[in-house]
Amino acid sequence: MIKVLQGATGYPVSRLHVSNLAGTSLNSSDIRWKSPAEFIEPRRGEVQVWRAFLDVLPSYLESLCPILSVTERERAARFHSERDRSRFIVARASLRILMGYYLRKPPSAIRFGYGPHGKPFLVGEETVDLRFNVSHSQGLALYAVTLGAEVGVDLEYSDGNMDFEAIAERFFSVREIAALRSLPEHEKRKAFFACWTRKEAYIKARGEGLLLSLNSFSVSLIPGEPARLLDVQSDPVESSRWSFLELVPEPRYVGALAVEGRGWRPRYWDFLGTDFKRYSVDMFPGTTNNPG
Repeated sequence: MIKVLQGATGYPVSRLHVSNLAGTSLNSSDIRWKSPAEFIEPRRGEVQVWRAFLDVLPSYLESLCPILSVTERERAARFHSERDRSRFIVARASLRILMGYYLRKPPSAIRFGYGPHGKPFLVGEETVDLRFNVSHSQGLALYAVTLGAEVGVDLEYSDGNMDFEAIAERFFSVREIAALRSLPEHEKRKAFFACWTRKEAYIKARGEGLLLSLNSFSVSLIPGEPARLLDVQSDPVESSRWSFLELVPEPRYVGALAVEGRGWRPRYWDFLGTDFKRYSVDMFPGTTNNPG
């Protein structure tokens, strides 16, 4: 997530979580985010997207702390804001719980590594080839999981005051700027966030960080048009290698998913109400010394 926007990662297994968020949608479809009734195997050809709320009851938050690694607990302690600290804890614990769910391991035993530009990956699970990506904004998070294909997800809270047209002029491609300028005023904010999240999702999927300039490629942004990669200056066939989806997991939130390859089947799951304890080993063990 580029720092000029707002940010926060997430997990509530408890039905007692506290949140002001409600509603579900993907594009204009009436897709429901639901809790799986049975274990969900990661499958090739599927991208599984999980939605998680980050604001939970204090008692539940406390139970998540032992899941974190030493490094994660140290990072949490450095937050000045209690709300940001709490959301970080829920976010990291959520990722561990989800990976433990798929791998049938205790969440505290999951080890993460990071690529040269910060993209996370699983350490010691090469035979599984499970890929994932995470994004978060305000009190909501999205997790995307695939087998054997790169994936990126981005989420933004679209309310709030910002000079989005100035940001677009600075970071968008010439093609995207022209498309944004062509729209009526009442559609520009929606188009801006559609463009921004798609660009971020693609950059995160590629794992190249700031080496891939935001204005070196173009994505669709016109409201009502499918989400897709239009062109990449350095590679004329690159756009044919990726699939994109628009995600609107809650009112006032805009998200996007970028997945390597074609023909993906998306599935949408909700952390809330999912019985992760049923499928993970030693769900809440004692404090871990795992450094990563």
